Amino acid sequence: MYDAPASLSEAELRELDAQYCSWGDTVHYVDQPKFFESCDGSYMFDAQGRAYLDLQMWYSTANFGYRNPRLVEAAHRQLDRMPQVASSHLHREKIELAALIARDVEAKFGAKGRVHFNVGGAQAVDDSLKIVRNVSGGRTRMFSFQGGYHGRTLGASTVTSSYRYRRRFGHFGDTAHFVEFPYAFRGPKGMSKEEYGAKIVADFARLFESDFHAVYDVKAQESEFAAFYVEPVQGTGGYIVPPMNFFKDLKKVLDQYGVMLVVDEVQMGMYRTGKLWAIEHFGVTPDVMIFGKSVTNGLNPLSGVWAKEEYINPTVFPPGSTHSTFNANPMGTSVALETLRMAMGMDYERSVPEKGAYFLEGLKELQKRWPQIGDVDGLGLALRCELCQEDGFTPDKALMDRMVAEGLRGDLDVDGKKMGLILNVGGYYKNVITLAPCLDITREEIDLALKLLDALLRRCVQA
Repeated sequence: MYDAPASLSEAELRELDAQYCSWGDTVHYVDQPKFFESCDGSYMFDAQGRAYLDLQMWYSTANFGYRNPRLVEAAHRQLDRMPQVASSHLHREKIELAALIARDVEAKFGAKGRVHFNVGGAQAVDDSLKIVRNVSGGRTRMFSFQGGYHGRTLGASTVTSSYRYRRRFGHFGDTAHFVEFPYAFRGPKGMSKEEYGAKIVADFARLFESDFHAVYDVKAQESEFAAFYVEPVQGTGGYIVPPMNFFKDLKKVLDQYGVMLVVDEVQMGMYRTGKLWAIEHFGVTPDVMIFGKSVTNGLNPLSGVWAKEEYINPTVFPPGSTHSTFNANPMGTSVALETLRMAMGMDYERSVPEKGAYFLEGLKELQKRWPQIGDVDGLGLALRCELCQEDGFTPDKALMDRMVAEGLRGDLDVDGKKMGLILNVGGYYKNVITLAPCLDITREEIDLALKLLDALLRRCVQA
């Protein structure tokens, strides 16, 4: 039996990590991952107490700030009252949370539905695949977007466009047919964002015109494909915002040919874009919707699937259709219930767009000074800053990697104070800073973020 010493040094911990921890997750994308000791609000702190402004908030999981007092208190209350219960029993938090979500969706989209819970976004995607396959008569093929990310389980990786997540392991069923996404910065020259989106929809619609496009039987009027998996704003793909009419036009094609629309809100939901559900911006009603991450502000793993009543009612999706021991655990559902009640009572539909516009304007000012910033864009507080070579277009992954590493050194000098900056890497070429700050970030903290980004660029471009 291993008895741990009272306090291990960082070097000793790294040695144990090298011997006993799986490196199969994403921690070891870098040689020396950063150790942190504490967190609060928009900041992480190292062992020396130095502050690091976090502009990715656990990949848009801690939307409402680290150690949010109201949500931490909710977790403590549940821990003291009933932290555990077998999944064969009911508890009030599960039912109240499902009702709150379903009623909100019905009020906004006019569709009655139900909610099924799980523990992580990828697991919820797997559950949605079961729902979709079931109601489509067992059709196993899906559409998804190039640049789309939906998770790395064997099921979710089939609708994630990165082959590297499947290369070693294969997959269950058929992989998706990956459709071009309107990535306007790297789209056709001379074509507006709206024109580009319209072209993609028109090209997609043509796939159904002939048997020889392999997606539709014209005589039987039946598609081989059950659903189209979409992110309203691409997350890992680089926080790419499509034209506002894009999904509405796409949904018309899907409805015409009997293909369901599955909306993945795991990263963009919970007011990241200024709406509870990011798809609200685009004027379409999902058939199935997936959520997770910030629904508990990261305090306990919880995710879920909302689906229309006809797809998930007990006659078509009966008890035991899918299961996880922890899928609707009381710690997760109680914190999620408090998260939604808190967030719905705040003014995020006004404040997030205002803060996002202020931050975006600051990024545009940086862009004027640094030709290495090829593109900036965003929706609410989901913002992108694409790093390029001096020509402003050729992707520069090396610059991105340097900026991430230098930000984590914690020695950026801003207003006479040494600080660090936590950034996230995204994009098709891993050259995009995907900015997902705390939704309660202040204007002073946005100004600080811009100064830190400027200092990083000054250091890393010169290097």
